[in-house]
Amino acid sequence: MGIESSINKKVLFAVMILLIITSVAAFGRIAGHDFINFDDNKYITENNHTKSGFNQENIKWILTSVVVGNWHPLTMFSHTLDWRLFGANASGHHVISLLLHIGAVVFLFLFLSKTTRNLWPSAFAAALFALHPLRVESVAWLAERKDVLSMFFGTACLYAYAFYIEKNSISRYLLCLILFILALMSKPMLVTLPFALMLLDYWPLGRWQKAFHPPVGEKINAGKLVLEKIPFIFLAIASAIMTFFTHTKGSFVTSLVPAPFLTRLANAAVSYAVYLKDIIWPTNLVVYYPYDFSLPAWKIITSALVLLCITVVVLYSIKKFPFLFVGWFWYLGTLLPVIGIVQVGTQAMADRYTYLPSIGIAFMISWGVPLFFSRGKNRTPILLPLAIAVLIILTVLTWRQCGYWKNSLTLFSRALQLTKNNYVAHNHFASALLKAKSFDKAIDHYNEAIRINPVYAHAYYNRGIAYYTSGQKMRALDDFKSARDMIPKIIDYASVFSNIGVIYTDLGQYQLAIDHFNEAIRLDPFSGETLNKRAYAYFKTDNLLAACRDARKACEIGNCKILRYLVSQRLCR
Repeated sequence: MGIESSINKKVLFAVMILLIITSVAAFGRIAGHDFINFDDNKYITENNHTKSGFNQENIKWILTSVVVGNWHPLTMFSHTLDWRLFGANASGHHVISLLLHIGAVVFLFLFLSKTTRNLWPSAFAAALFALHPLRVESVAWLAERKDVLSMFFGTACLYAYAFYIEKNSISRYLLCLILFILALMSKPMLVTLPFALMLLDYWPLGRWQKAFHPPVGEKINAGKLVLEKIPFIFLAIASAIMTFFTHTKGSFVTSLVPAPFLTRLANAAVSYAVYLKDIIWPTNLVVYYPYDFSLPAWKIITSALVLLCITVVVLYSIKKFPFLFVGWFWYLGTLLPVIGIVQVGTQAMADRYTYLPSIGIAFMISWGVPLFFSRGKNRTPILLPLAIAVLIILTVLTWRQCGYWKNSLTLFSRALQLTKNNYVAHNHFASALLKAKSFDKAIDHYNEAIRINPVYAHAYYNRGIAYYTSGQKMRALDDFKSARDMIPKIIDYASVFSNIGVIYTDLGQYQLAIDHFNEAIRLDPFSGETLNKRAYAYFKTDNLLAACRDARKACEIGNCKILRYLVSQRLCR
């Protein structure tokens, strides 16, 4: 007999409706937000594949491409579908992200209520997960669609797992496995899910206890609990290897020179503690946290001691309060891939990394706080108002945090207010200023980004665009060459070569322009715009055969501007 018989289904449904309503209240304002200039362009607004729909060639690209260092075909499928439905209207994209987050919240609640048979702690844990300000980055940032999509399938996998435990049928097991695969195809962050399932086997499912101390008349093999996770573990390892390979190939894994192992280890300890602080006291959250290479010794030691003390307490109380053990090691374990020991990217930490790990702390709070109050009717008048007050505060904080994600100007202005030496924030704030045609201010912020990090290729590239737009072509050429020569190669090199080619075209140096367009097209063979630019350069050198060939190919891709001109001049057929 399932839990549905012991929990009033109407109450269960009412809680789900409340979770949906409060989530919409907390995040609903993102429906009026714009795209931002931080990876949204790479995934959506400037990604020709995303905007080209579901033709055979594009489907092949979706299944095989590596975008921003990740292979996540389901995420790219989602973005492509969104563009087909909503086009450049960012509101529709944001609504879909919110709906996926709400779906993940509902699945988490259903899993907890089914397995713990304790409705109100389950509801509070789901609400804490749903409404926390740390969720804003995952939900409001369209480039993080991979976060909400993977969590949607991840929590659906948990709910399916609860049914599998209820009845060990092959169909239910395969459903869990398929949902796990879909989660990994959305974002590899879910590689730790097999580990999480083993923790859940201890609490709330109690399978490990039954395996080692089986009830009379029951036979439960402990080996089975491990064996049934083997396919999950195999898929997780495969996903982790692929992710490391794609990140390394794209130079997203930072080398040991800028971030030595001991520095990364210290940053990991501090990040664990700071994430924990942010879960309990969410303030001063920003889109990008610069890496601190000189963390104070007191901060490292304090963080390590806090982590050690909590670990000792939960291990000591493992039998009496198993949810503390499960929640804490869920937090530690699911954060491990992104805690920075293997440094991916240049950030010290990121709010989005708490999406899955925060569920463990929600377990600890939801089932742990009531322990401080004596059992009985007397604690309900205390716990209920306290829970409501906490959730209202979180909703307000999340609503406010969403406001900072309205557009690139507000987002990176906030980051510059709250952080120091944030060259990434300077760069993206400058790009927002450039879009608003504030050329001088934009160049000032690009200069500051380069001053802080003299080898930051993005800033040189973007300052080159600013110089070119304001008519300073030779300065632009110098910056594009600097960006081209930067190591690691972490920016869109096709665009760099294309832009250098444009400047050489403007200067009348057509052969140099063609040489750079050749390299740009080698890197991105499906850029109709670059093909047209090379066609024009060929036209200016009287190589009409090559010009017509490029113009026709560009038109096949969907950009017929140069071909129409050449045909109108009777230079091409």
